[in-house]
Amino acid sequence: MVPMDRRRDILAARRLFFDGRPIAQDVVPVPILNSWRRCSERGFDSHLAPRLEPISLGEMRQAIQRHEILQRLCRPEIEALHAEAQSTDCIVILTDAEGLILDTVGNLDFADRAAQVALRPGVPWAEASTGTNAIGAALIEGQPIRVHGIEHFFEPHGFLSCSAAPIYDPFGQIAGALDMSGPALANQDHALGLVRLAVDQIEHRFFDSGFERCEILRFHREAGLIGTTQEGVLAFQEGRLIAGNRRALDLLDLDRHAFGRHLFADLFETPHGERQASGAAAQQRLRSHTGEAFFAERQLPRPYQQVHLPPRLQRVAPPREIDPIFDAATAAELQRAVRLLEADIPLLLRGETGSGKEIFARAIHQNSARAERPFVAVNCAALPEGLIESELFGYEEGAFSGARRRGAKGLIREAASGVLFLDEIGDMPLALQSRLLRVLQEREVRPLGGGTAKPVDFCLICASHRDLREMVAAGQFRADLYFRIAQYTMSLPALREMDDRRAVIARIWQNLGTGARVSLSAASLDLLAAYDWPGNFRQLVSSLRAVIALSEPLSEVTPEMLSAQFLPPDLLPAEVQSQSGSRAAGVAPRPAPAVPADDLRNTQRAAIERVLAECGGNVSRAARRLGIHRSTIYRQRGV
Repeated sequence: MVPMDRRRDILAARRLFFDGRPIAQDVVPVPILNSWRRCSERGFDSHLAPRLEPISLGEMRQAIQRHEILQRLCRPEIEALHAEAQSTDCIVILTDAEGLILDTVGNLDFADRAAQVALRPGVPWAEASTGTNAIGAALIEGQPIRVHGIEHFFEPHGFLSCSAAPIYDPFGQIAGALDMSGPALANQDHALGLVRLAVDQIEHRFFDSGFERCEILRFHREAGLIGTTQEGVLAFQEGRLIAGNRRALDLLDLDRHAFGRHLFADLFETPHGERQASGAAAQQRLRSHTGEAFFAERQLPRPYQQVHLPPRLQRVAPPREIDPIFDAATAAELQRAVRLLEADIPLLLRGETGSGKEIFARAIHQNSARAERPFVAVNCAALPEGLIESELFGYEEGAFSGARRRGAKGLIREAASGVLFLDEIGDMPLALQSRLLRVLQEREVRPLGGGTAKPVDFCLICASHRDLREMVAAGQFRADLYFRIAQYTMSLPALREMDDRRAVIARIWQNLGTGARVSLSAASLDLLAAYDWPGNFRQLVSSLRAVIALSEPLSEVTPEMLSAQFLPPDLLPAEVQSQSGSRAAGVAPRPAPAVPADDLRNTQRAAIERVLAECGGNVSRAARRLGIHRSTIYRQRGV
């Protein structure tokens, strides 16, 4: 319960706020005042109750399926809070990252009152729809928040006292929020503390599964806190940091952008090779690069257990190992995708044509527990409409003219126990979308021409360069299928959007197997990195292969050799531009004068200095604009 003097102060502050007059500091908490301002800017009328409509039952079912892992992880804490909520006239609320209420438990009498303001499952309680409230504010501010009584923007919500905290997943993204709400007239001072403790447990539990193939580091300044929710937890794969909890980031003064960018050696002075031989470890001492000492336990990845395939699957050869060509941030996303796949959650990959969606899907498969099982890729845009049904679902003997004797299993059954990748699913005809939906719902496929339905077990990854949500709105794609396949959506960046294009291109060059036969000069690599590559990886790889094919053995590829066949003329030195123009006109080119290396370096340095000036001297921002790594800027400037 808020003291009467405090309540009078807040009422006075509300009047000043709505009159457009300044409010004295410390009267209203800053997050709540920020929320009032956002609500006012949206044109909300504080005297009225917001009109809140629950989503449909079908959409709710999809939401529950989409957040099954979150609900499972939160269930023990929600049950633990249930008894407290019952005795204090409260309800416990779980929402997704957008504020959609997924579940509520607690005092039934208060639940009835809360339902009168739509505080119930299926209703979005984001700030944009319900004004200032603990759930919406916690999701926006990214921190635990209490909103009591008249601190709510809408006056009809004034009978509520709400305490909420955001739930962060191991990759630093908000996965949802946990809230305890009760009557404002009751004493709810304990609620925020209980919610925070529960969220600590949930975030700690995230690391119980899904990281078996990672090295796990648990650490703290105090030895006795190892193994508790107060410990920092970091996950490394091949020495690179890929995940961690908030405690760990706070202890090392990092944020979520550290994932995918730091090695173990970047964080700790202890050599990475000094680790225990197996399993759970005894405590050891670590020292960070800032000089701070920690107690730590390190646990090695579990060895991969070979899966013995039944004879009917052994004829499907496992795919070759792929060296992912993505930048560090996308490689970190890969780890999240693997965990989702192993939880049997369908993934939808979005990205421009040529952005590496199939390569990403194959990398997910190869890093998952199904790596030794089939990976079946189907390009829905490449199969003729008349054949896609039989290719996907299979057919019985004599199902149609020209059918093979004894029929065909179909690609869906070929993917049994493995991964089915449906590329460009936006091009699948509407009639076949309904058949695919039925397969996903019933987990069985019926071949053309009759016959009995065959059970199937596979993980699904879909991809499209089109916006499927827009297609759903236009009636070009089934909404029920969209929600089934897009339980988690990942957007792959275009090549031009990657932070370190230069390093990515260098890695692709090495992956093409050039070895010592043909080398790529630093200046040529800078030119390749400066181009936007509208065709993304597909265009880049084709161009690099052509460069290799046309290069002499043991030669070095220089900027002069990158003719307009591979890069736009305005990106190349003037001499090369004129040469390309002569070739295009059918004129025999004159021998190109060599471009002095000093002139090229001076041109590059001038371009770097110009962009640096435009970015106010910010090297990271300039590197992103130039599509090169920061080290290139330092090297060119002689730093």
